[in-house]
Amino acid sequence: MDLLKKILGHRDSTKIKTDQMIYSPLIGKVVALSEVNDPVFSQEMMGKGVAVVPSVGRVVAPCDGKIINVFRTRHAVLIKADNGAEIIIHVGLETVALNGKHYQSHVEDEMQVKKGDLLLTFDLDEIKQLGYDLITPIIVSNSADYQSVESTKKNEVKHGDVLINLVK
Repeated sequence: MDLLKKILGHRDSTKIKTDQMIYSPLIGKVVALSEVNDPVFSQEMMGKGVAVVPSVGRVVAPCDGKIINVFRTRHAVLIKADNGAEIIIHVGLETVALNGKHYQSHVEDEMQVKKGDLLLTFDLDEIKQLGYDLITPIIVSNSADYQSVESTKKNEVKHGDVLINLVK
């Protein structure tokens, strides 16, 4: 728990519950949601969360749960976590315009997933070359169900690192 305390910047590690954690679905640089160049995300219209600028084109499950929706364009996925959190992973800004090009889904709606299962892959270089920003918001769309949605204090994350702690 001391490591979790340090990662999340808590003074009292007894309040940290591992079943209320969302783990990083990506490898990359952590960015505050307020810095995302899209008001829907930066103004938390869809919920609270954090963003990651991916360095690898792989999205894994951030928790155990059920796939509610893989967007037709494969640029986003919605997961209902076993702990009750509803998580949106949205790979890139305005990438819906690619209509699925350079994205591949490895899951389908209604599938059960375990933390670390491969959800999506995408061609990072091709998408960047087309001029798209690949910053990826990870949103807890039912943020109102929690007292707080606390993001990691780390600058870089890899798959499985604690990304968000939900406090009931």
